[in-house]
Amino acid sequence: MTVDRKTNSSSEGAMATSGAMTTSGVSNARILGSAIAGVSELSLFHPVDTVAKRLMSTETKLVVLSSPSSTALNLNHAIFKESYNQNPFSKVGSLFPGIGFGAVYKILQRVYKFGGQPVVKEKLSRHYGTEFEQRFGRENGRTLLSATAGSMIGIGEVLLLPLDALKVKAQTAPEQLKGRGVIDIFRTEGLGLYRGAGWTVARNAPGSFALFGGNSAAKTYMGVGEDGAKATWTQDAIASSAGAIASISVAQPLDVIKTRIQNRPFNSPESGLSIFRNLIAKEGPFGLFKGLTPKLMVVGPKLVFSFTIAQHTIAYFETKFSH
Repeated sequence: MTVDRKTNSSSEGAMATSGAMTTSGVSNARILGSAIAGVSELSLFHPVDTVAKRLMSTETKLVVLSSPSSTALNLNHAIFKESYNQNPFSKVGSLFPGIGFGAVYKILQRVYKFGGQPVVKEKLSRHYGTEFEQRFGRENGRTLLSATAGSMIGIGEVLLLPLDALKVKAQTAPEQLKGRGVIDIFRTEGLGLYRGAGWTVARNAPGSFALFGGNSAAKTYMGVGEDGAKATWTQDAIASSAGAIASISVAQPLDVIKTRIQNRPFNSPESGLSIFRNLIAKEGPFGLFKGLTPKLMVVGPKLVFSFTIAQHTIAYFETKFSH
C-alpha cells in the first residue's frame, strides 16, 4: 500500500510538472511568436508608418481637385517635411525618425497584444463561454468572445502610450525632441506623456474589438478550428486582412485626433475636444478620415503582415514546445 501511494504521488508530481511545462511552453510560444512579428513589422514598415502619421498630422487640405500639381506639392511637403526638396535618398532617409522608440514600442505592443489576447480569451471562455454560446449561438458566441478579449487588451495598451507618443513626435515633429535625452523627457514631462489617454482608449477598444472579431469571424467562415483544424498561411492572411480592414476603418477618426494630440508641443497642449472642433471647422467631417486610403493600402498590409506572422509562428512554437 505504501508503495502504491508513493507511485501515485510520483505520477501526480510528474503530471503537475508536465502541466507546468505545457503552460510555460504556451506562454513562451506566444511571447516568441509575437516578438518575431513585432521585429519583422518594424523592419519592413517603419517608413510607411511615418508617412501615415505625417498625413494625419497635417492640418491643411492636401488634395486640390482642380490642380494635380498643387496636390503633389502638398503631399511632398507633408510627407518629407524639410527634405521635400532633397534628392530621393535623402527623402527616404527622412522617413526613419523615431526608429529607437519605434523598436521598443512595437515589440512590447505586439507581445502584449498578440500574446495577451489569447490569455484573456481563455479566461473569458472558462467563466463566460457557455453564456456567450447560449445567448449568441456557438459560432457568433466564439467570435464575440474573441472580440471582447481583444477590446479588453486594447484598453490596457494605453500603458504603452508614452513610448507611442515619443515615436509620433519623432516622426512628425522631431524638433520637439532635439537635444533632449530619454531620461530627461520622462523626468520633465511625467504624466504629460499620457496626454490623449482617453482618446487612445476610445480608439483602441473598438479597433481591437474589430481586429480580433473580424479575424475570428473570417476563420469561422473558412472552417478553421473545426475538428482541430489548423489555419494555413493563406487562411491566417485572409483572416488577418478581414480584421485589419475592420479595425482601421472603425478606429480612423479617433486615431486622427489621438495623433494630433500627441504631436502637439510639450509646452502647448490642446484637448482632444478642441482639436475635434477645429478639425470639423477647417477640414469638414472628411478630415476625420484623412489618411484612411493610404492607411488601408499601406498600413493595412503592415497589420495583416504582423498579425499573420504572430498567429502562425505562435501556433508553430506551441506545437514545438508541446513535444
